[in-house]
Amino acid sequence: MFSCPKPAVQKNFDAAKYLGTWYEIEKLPHTFQKGECSTATYSLKSPGVVGVLNRELLADGTINTISGSAVSKSSSEPAKLLVSFFENSPPAPYWVLSTDYDSYSLVYSCTDLGVLHVEFAWIMSRQPTLPQETIRELSNTLSSIGVNVDKMITTNQDAAYCSAMHQ
Repeated sequence: MFSCPKPAVQKNFDAAKYLGTWYEIEKLPHTFQKGECSTATYSLKSPGVVGVLNRELLADGTINTISGSAVSKSSSEPAKLLVSFFENSPPAPYWVLSTDYDSYSLVYSCTDLGVLHVEFAWIMSRQPTLPQETIRELSNTLSSIGVNVDKMITTNQDAAYCSAMHQ
């Protein structure tokens, strides 16, 4: 039986400081995210509710967007958020394992499905790049909770390639 790990999350998480745009640097690949130049923008929708806008550039040149909302159900661990993108779909965990709010964020999500689990991980940055040393440290954190970091893939954030995203 492989159940989700229960990693430590960011202490004293401050959602207000987390708002704004984050660039995806690396991720565990998954079917619902096929593009490059991926960003996530967080805004305050209402007290306790964070708006989520994910954008990516698809291979055919179109920009794919999806919006949703995230809420924290735990006042003792506010970095454990639940994110919903579709009205009737169950919310998914969005756990901020580590962030300095100004340069990097490490996000993990895992859902138990009986005998197996589905996990996602993202290394995010306030800029389209992140120092290799920071990526290595964040990868080590993921590795320490059992994530196979060899499966992580780098997201193309090349300025010229991604220029359509910033118009």
